Amino acid sequence: MKLKICGMKYPENIIEVGALLPDYMGFIFWEESARYFDGIIPALPESIKKTGVFVNASLEYILDKIKLHDLQAIQLHGHETVEFCEILKKNTPKGLDIIKVFSILDTFDFAVINSFEKVCDFFLFDTKGKLPGGNGTTFDWKILEKYPSTKPFFLSGGIGLDEIEAVKEILKTNLPVYAIDINSKFEIEPGLKNTEKLSSFKHNLKL
Repeated sequence: MKLKICGMKYPENIIEVGALLPDYMGFIFWEESARYFDGIIPALPESIKKTGVFVNASLEYILDKIKLHDLQAIQLHGHETVEFCEILKKNTPKGLDIIKVFSILDTFDFAVINSFEKVCDFFLFDTKGKLPGGNGTTFDWKILEKYPSTKPFFLSGGIGLDEIEAVKEILKTNLPVYAIDINSKFEIEPGLKNTEKLSSFKHNLKL
């Protein structure tokens, strides 16, 4: 079980969080986000996959950020098509993870994920809200009981210290949960993470 800490913004805080050795660290390259990252990512332990989060970005923009920051994963949080994912996969370095996000509220039609199976490495399920992400609310995880695929996925959306027991329960199921993705519930302000809370979360889940 992997841990992804998303929405990082401030260099000093990035280094502090990096010391906790999450498996993935997310940087949002969407200008409308309060967590928009426009700096240079400081040196991080090699085990951490630097993840670029994009919302309906152009291929050129994504490829530019991959090269600039040496990204090892791409998270697509917009309305990207299967065709776009296919082109992206052909043009990105071998071994780079492509994560396609699907937002869930009260219901979800899992049929929409079928055509993405071959063009993505992982899915990510988040809570549908006003913003593409970072809304701080969870969706009803019981919906995932109908998950029809074996493709591993990231579980996201309003996960904090209060959700630890619920996370433990879902990990007991046969669902292919690959990683837990956390963000806003661990913030002092947008983009600035509380390392003590993060450490507690990681320790309690034995990640």
